[in-house]
Amino acid sequence: MQPGQMAYDRAITVFSPDGRLFQVEYARVAVTRGNTTVGLKFKNGIVLMADKKIGSRLVETSSIEKIFQIDEHVGAATSGLVADARVLVDYARLVAQINKVTYSEKIGVDLLVKRICDYKQNYTQYGGVRPFGTALLVAGVDDLGTHLFETDPSGALVSYKAGSIGQGRQAVMELLEEKYKENMAQDDAMILGLQGLQKAAEGEKLDARAIEVGLIVEGEKFRRLSEAEVGQYLTRIPTAS
Repeated sequence: MQPGQMAYDRAITVFSPDGRLFQVEYARVAVTRGNTTVGLKFKNGIVLMADKKIGSRLVETSSIEKIFQIDEHVGAATSGLVADARVLVDYARLVAQINKVTYSEKIGVDLLVKRICDYKQNYTQYGGVRPFGTALLVAGVDDLGTHLFETDPSGALVSYKAGSIGQGRQAVMELLEEKYKENMAQDDAMILGLQGLQKAAEGEKLDARAIEVGLIVEGEKFRRLSEAEVGQYLTRIPTAS
């Protein structure tokens, strides 16, 4: 056990003397060990993509889901413990549908994300539970425009123009800082996101079967790109010189 840590990591409700909740920090580490996911806004929509990292040719790739539809106008990409993510996605879907039934309108993306984060924060405050070991990139289009939020195991949220979570986050963010531009064309955003996944893959060639892409365009419903569509974009990624 590290000096200064002592037994402060044995319960979620115990702060260390320097104000840290170690169980929440451990949950963040679980996220950094997860698959790399990317989200980018473009001129009239937003794209989410995830590298599923298929470990065996025997795996049915369609059984591994990293991008989820929450409502017609909202999707989420996950990194970390997928089982934890499914619980949060089910909760988000329930919140979205209750809002639709109650008010006869789609829920605002920012409101939905805050509800998810409130739910996550509850699991950092009470004994007998553990934090969710997953982060979500939540993307959506509503009356206020396009939105991309990153949620943290602590329940914190940050809005991004382009962002990434997971194992390759640092490599992807460096590329996005350098090349991302506001009001990009859809195809340019797709290619830049795939470039980020390629950089995070550290030399391994991307496989269309292992790349999951969700797309939300203003005035259209959330949809997933087919393997053939992803493959076409992969052929357009510039090769490193």
